Amino acid sequence: MSVRPAPLSQAAAPAIAPGVALPPRDCPLCPRLVTFRETQRAAHPEWFNAPVPPFGDNAAELLIVGLAPGLRGANRTGRPFTGDYAGSLLYATLRKFALAAGHYDARPDDGLALAGARITNAVRCVPPQNKPEPREIANCREFLSGEIAASPGLRAFLALGAIAHGAVLTALGLRRALFRFAHGAVHELPGGRLLADSYHCSRLNTNTGRLTAAMFEAVFEALLGRLNPDGRRGMHMPHGSMAKPP
Repeated sequence: MSVRPAPLSQAAAPAIAPGVALPPRDCPLCPRLVTFRETQRAAHPEWFNAPVPPFGDNAAELLIVGLAPGLRGANRTGRPFTGDYAGSLLYATLRKFALAAGHYDARPDDGLALAGARITNAVRCVPPQNKPEPREIANCREFLSGEIAASPGLRAFLALGAIAHGAVLTALGLRRALFRFAHGAVHELPGGRLLADSYHCSRLNTNTGRLTAAMFEAVFEALLGRLNPDGRRGMHMPHGSMAKPP
């Protein structure tokens, strides 16, 4: 007798570090996003269709921040960058640099695990046309700020796109004018943390040639080179600390 998998809307969320506040499943903060979410729930009740929680290591040294869940990616599967092209490029790159292990199969139960890294988004709910409005970014700031505050071991941030770059700086209480977004830039922040910038790994950017796999890998090479001057790939993690899916 075959067992049908649970709907994606019921998929177990990754374990979250104590003290990290998450938006509720029916978060009411952004009326436009609430309406869009309800439309998707009616059309695709088997999808996750809720604010997408972060994924990865609770003791991460690197926090990767994207823009927002993709409609047929994270909004469908419930895991950041899972189910669309952006995830294929991101997770392949993470595996290459020893920041992830296992097989990425574009679903939240594929067994993929991150090592020393965690992935989140500046906006936790899917926006129409992948374009969150300024007020929606501001409304979600408290969740990014709380995540950073509950992660004292963070040594670096990787912002995928200018909006994520600005969200990280604002969450840290830093002036964006002092740290201009530029693909490939690595900024030293007060306190010694680093902020690296990359164009978003979306299909739009790769199809137009704005971002290539080599360019994306170069960002990781530069950031890890600053973090690990001994040339070691990946992050320093205590034995047995790799975060695994629930």
